[in-house]
Amino acid sequence: MRPTFINVGERTNVTGSAKFKKLIVEGDYSAALTVARQQVEAGAQIIDINMDEGLLDSKSAMVTFLNLIAAEPDIARVPVMIDSSKWEVIEAGLKCVQGKPIVNSISMKEGEDAFREQAVKCLRYGAAVVVMAFDEVGQADTAARKIEICTRAYRILVEEVGFPPEDIIFDPNIFAVATGIEEHDNYAVDFIEATAEIKRALPYARISGGVSNVSFSFRGNEPVRRAIHSVFLYHAIKAGMDMGIVNAGDLPVYDDIDATLREAVEDVILNRPQRTNVSNTERLVDIAPNYKGDKGVARVVDLKWRDQPVGKRIEHALVNGITEFIDADTEEARLEAERPLHVIEGPLMDGMNVVGDLFGAGKMFLPQVVKSARVMKQAVAWLEPYMEAEKAGKPREQAGRILMATVKGDVHDIGKNIVGVVLQCNNYEVIDLGVMVPADRILDAAIEHNVDIIGLSGLITPSLDEMVFVAREMERRGFDIPLLIGGATTSRTHTAVKIEPGYRKGSTTYVVDASRAVGVVSGLLSKTERSRNEAVTRDEYIRIREQYARGQEVKARATLSEARKNAFRLDPAVHMPCAPSFIGVKAFDSWDLADLADHIDWTPFFASWELIGRYPQILDDEIVGEAAKDLFADAKVMLKRIIDEKWFTASGVVGFWPAQAEGDDIIVFEDETRSQELARFHTLRQQIKKANGKPNLALSDFIAPREGPSTADYIGAFAVTTGHGELEASKRFKDAGDDYSAIMASALADRLAEAFAEALHKKVRAELWGYAADEETTTDELIAEQYQGIRPAPGYPAQPDHTEKATLFRILNAEANAGMALTESFAMTPPASVSGLYFGHPGSHYFGVGKIDRDQVEDYAARKGWDVETCERWLSPILNYDPGVAAVRDAAA
Repeated sequence: MRPTFINVGERTNVTGSAKFKKLIVEGDYSAALTVARQQVEAGAQIIDINMDEGLLDSKSAMVTFLNLIAAEPDIARVPVMIDSSKWEVIEAGLKCVQGKPIVNSISMKEGEDAFREQAVKCLRYGAAVVVMAFDEVGQADTAARKIEICTRAYRILVEEVGFPPEDIIFDPNIFAVATGIEEHDNYAVDFIEATAEIKRALPYARISGGVSNVSFSFRGNEPVRRAIHSVFLYHAIKAGMDMGIVNAGDLPVYDDIDATLREAVEDVILNRPQRTNVSNTERLVDIAPNYKGDKGVARVVDLKWRDQPVGKRIEHALVNGITEFIDADTEEARLEAERPLHVIEGPLMDGMNVVGDLFGAGKMFLPQVVKSARVMKQAVAWLEPYMEAEKAGKPREQAGRILMATVKGDVHDIGKNIVGVVLQCNNYEVIDLGVMVPADRILDAAIEHNVDIIGLSGLITPSLDEMVFVAREMERRGFDIPLLIGGATTSRTHTAVKIEPGYRKGSTTYVVDASRAVGVVSGLLSKTERSRNEAVTRDEYIRIREQYARGQEVKARATLSEARKNAFRLDPAVHMPCAPSFIGVKAFDSWDLADLADHIDWTPFFASWELIGRYPQILDDEIVGEAAKDLFADAKVMLKRIIDEKWFTASGVVGFWPAQAEGDDIIVFEDETRSQELARFHTLRQQIKKANGKPNLALSDFIAPREGPSTADYIGAFAVTTGHGELEASKRFKDAGDDYSAIMASALADRLAEAFAEALHKKVRAELWGYAADEETTTDELIAEQYQGIRPAPGYPAQPDHTEKATLFRILNAEANAGMALTESFAMTPPASVSGLYFGHPGSHYFGVGKIDRDQVEDYAARKGWDVETCERWLSPILNYDPGVAAVRDAAA
């Protein structure tokens, strides 16, 4: 299974970033949030926040910043590491964090009693902890001391405090090597050896560390420092290191480091016997100036590989995704083989095994693997007529049979398709039922095909409830095969809390992305390892449920009444609404695709292929840059064909109406008389307790209220799609065995739809509504949303209720005007579609509602005409309480 290294972003640390420190000291929290956002966009999976600065009120700064992060969905989606040497700062931070925080750090430097006390508090808040290898004597420097301290801390935490072992993260101290002091020469080896022993002896514990410490002696020579980090991580990760504070996007690939430099660095890191009459440190110091400013050497590509034996040529073609010669090479291999099947079981599978090994080692990435699958399918297609003609031939033995489906009500399948391709590359038979598949069809097909595993996928939040239903149906119908859960809105916590308890006869496993799928599936189908793997997952999910329950107890919210009193208030002097150019709707039959191409935000495109980084910087990334460049080149070629050959049609509709706010509702009127209500949008309000005068927001706050000073306000709405033609194009490629191009077509359709929404919003601001007629923005500024007004969508953080799309589509008549419809779970069809509301107020901005309490649920249900149970079902992802527990409590009252 591919080792996973978690990158901890360190730029939101006042002790480590002069820029961040300056912003916090000056109180510029808005710019400080941008630093956090950039960390996440650059691939940080955790952000470390430290406010320990003499000029600051550290406690107040931590609380302020964490509360601001909670209202920023693009930042709040990653865990927060609360970093401080002051316990009062850590505890204040714990009270603010939504989700599971990490405390950095606790230790036994003040004795076991203080250590236990802090651990108990962390446990009460549901936090994971970083435990430093530091005791009453001091910091551990040798492997033996590191192991001794960590073992003692582990036993106290697990056996005495009852701390979940998987929430313990040990930092065994990374110290600088190559300092010239002989006692320091073994520091890296001590860390690596201690890491291996801690992972062996202390089950489920994690290992972290500050990687930049190891290269401190070479500060000023960044190429050498990066090489030291890469070599150190190569060995530390193999030993079991799980996470660390390091700029992973700036690291060279281990194999790409100049051989002389890599050897010298490795000699230092591993403290090998010296090769010459000078020490390893002296040798590295001598050659280091040669690499200062070095950017590496470009790889030369030629056709020398064509001179190799046919098996090696096939392997090269598979690894590099080259289809040009595969038919001829496959035929040559067939003529040499006893049977056509032997070509598949021999050189083709040998080559795919190499692909799997490279992917598992992090030396290949998803786009390249999908290209490999295209080569494999083309080769198999060449052999199929010969295998059909060979009547005595037996079918190829598969590693397992997996059924996959996007659940009922959901139409999104790009991620599912990628997982399917990766599994097929590893000799699994995949039965893909497609999208919008009801539970009974999934389970009937599983029986019909005698599958080994069922995999469910979904993108929109209502899909979460459908997955819960499928799991319960599997239990009711007596299934006992493994169930896999994946998709953008799914999570390990939701799987553990909501899905897994409903399916006890079998196992339920959350799969975070395509890179983990093969390891999970192979473990679940292993005759020797399945029981152990399932037991480990069940134990983990029990602990997650317990932590979730504890976390819910300490996350108090403001009452709805208090939140409404703290609403955002429009300033009539600032808010002078501009009347749109028309009232009603206007349809666009065929927007120019070439215009939309100029508005594409490419960063999410790369993310859909699991290449994380911001465009265009990702193209020069040390690790994924080459794969990103190849993917981008292929995308540009297909995009040109989409435009030139008109594969897709861009259709949309926009509308404007008079509007006023009434409490947390927005009333939409038919015309300027404002006498006849056309529709009513229901909004939800933040209930997180705010500090420093920050309001508890609802979208209705950005529309002038009906009561009070009369201000004639307006609201807009839109629905756009570039999906007409996308399914047909994708199917053509899939039918031809070209999954890579099929997925590419769908991914580009999605990007064009988002570009359509951006282009139309620009036209709205400048012409159709005209409240920003003088706006001059670049494409980059549009992507960064540096303009007046917002276009929030139902189902997203500012309005998490997907059912509001029904009102939106009705007043736009989206089906007639744009050929768009809604599924029963309120997913839009075609899949490549975007819709939302327009707000023009200069103070309007995106935010996340966050968790809400039952008082707001009851109020919202009454406003929507629902019963509370229905409301809880649609809003289940944002409830700050367990409806089942609340129902029992009500019954007992």
